[in-house]
Amino acid sequence: MTRALALLIALLVAAPSFAVTPQERLADPALESRARALSQTLRCLVCQNESIDESNADLAHDIRVLLRQRLLAGDSDAQAVQYIVARYGQFVLLRPPVEPATYVLWYGPGALLLVAGLSAVLWLRRRPGAAAGAAVPPLTDAERQRLEHLLGDAER
Repeated sequence: MTRALALLIALLVAAPSFAVTPQERLADPALESRARALSQTLRCLVCQNESIDESNADLAHDIRVLLRQRLLAGDSDAQAVQYIVARYGQFVLLRPPVEPATYVLWYGPGALLLVAGLSAVLWLRRRPGAAAGAAVPPLTDAERQRLEHLLGDAER
């Protein structure tokens, strides 16, 4: 049982390495290392939450091959990534740059959370009885008699 569990864990940990096929790998270990590092920064356009290094999608395979071709052609890391961004758009980057076109992406969630928090505080302050020191008026005689009647019924 423990061997099967260990094998399952090993397969799950190694699963991302199965995406890059042996045919894709470069002969030069330094270039392959650069390609793998860059592949982890590029998004699979099919899966969208995986890097092309982890994805088994055909498009991810094509982008991995294109990246390796650019590195073999002598491009620097920045040039190779820029070539792919020019071809597929900034969405291919897992961490797009902070610039005016991506401000909503970077700052939108925080701003939305801030607005929601402020709205909740304002709503809580404006609701009736929320003011500090707001006294609850005493029960009238009719309300007291009704309460005693209800409590008397509940005890039976």
